[in-house]
Amino acid sequence: MHTVRLGKTEIVTNKNGFGALPIQRISDEAAVHLLRKAYDHGVTYFDTARMYTDSEKKLGLAFEGMRDRIRIATKTGATTVEGFWKDLDTSLENLKTDYIDVYQFHNPAFCPKPGDESGIYDAMLEAKEKGMIRHIGITNHRLSVAHEAIDSGLYETLQFPFSYLATEKELELVEKCKAADMGFVAMKALAGGLIVNSAAAYAFQAQHENVLPIWGVQRENELDEFLSYIDNPPVMNDELAAVIEHDRNELLGEFCRGCGYCMPCPAGIEINNCARMSLMIRRAPEAAQKTPAMQAKMMKIKECLNCGKCKSKCPYGLDTPELLKRNLKDYEEILAGKPL
Repeated sequence: MHTVRLGKTEIVTNKNGFGALPIQRISDEAAVHLLRKAYDHGVTYFDTARMYTDSEKKLGLAFEGMRDRIRIATKTGATTVEGFWKDLDTSLENLKTDYIDVYQFHNPAFCPKPGDESGIYDAMLEAKEKGMIRHIGITNHRLSVAHEAIDSGLYETLQFPFSYLATEKELELVEKCKAADMGFVAMKALAGGLIVNSAAAYAFQAQHENVLPIWGVQRENELDEFLSYIDNPPVMNDELAAVIEHDRNELLGEFCRGCGYCMPCPAGIEINNCARMSLMIRRAPEAAQKTPAMQAKMMKIKECLNCGKCKSKCPYGLDTPELLKRNLKDYEEILAGKPL
């Protein structure tokens, strides 16, 4: 069984972390079943966030009375001290616990530090002194903030997008965290659904001993795939390397990761799905992307206001309006029966 040590936190956990964002879309009963099954088969690290609607509550339902057997990471998107304490109190109540193992600033546009105008890092330190949190982490989609967080020495973990579509820039972060003895948690290890070969995804992550991937799980068959890798972990071989090479050739470049930080759209466009439609059609059954509901969503692109709000909020610097237009053009050609 592969394990990961999260840097100076000294947390050691199975290589499969449970990403609990998707369980907000299923019932309490289904979520509790998935969470307990994951634990029963060796998963001990569970990542959620205050922003994930009822995800924290579902973890609380699943693990009440067994707190000492699991590690819980959650996040606050607060930008004020008042908001920080409100988020922390709510998370503790939802999770039915009196402490959080890893408490993370959720994708801040800056790197919180002691004495800054926001005061939220000082609040984080106070919460740690009170025993309400054990370790301080940060999540981000911006390379500049990630580097600043590592260089500051103020954080014990960094959560950042990392998959086999990663560039040298993301690999540099992984190595930099390793040198700083800082835990690296890989979000979007399946690139927001664009990677469909979980064995290749796992084998890639296994090559980086200091990386803990958290897999977003919503369905039991998805969980079963990753649980099967605990006793029989995929190892990089020529076949999986070929899958990765093919996907990198097809997907590298300007593509939407589906993170959703550009949302909401003033025109009501579902940007995080529509801006990557041409790629999704290549990688999933075409019929699922051609339903009347999806067609209606794609046609909303024609109502784009060209306000630039999505472009200004994209952590990857994408020209989102232009990307939407290109995807609509491809989509209309597919509807007309033309191959991509």
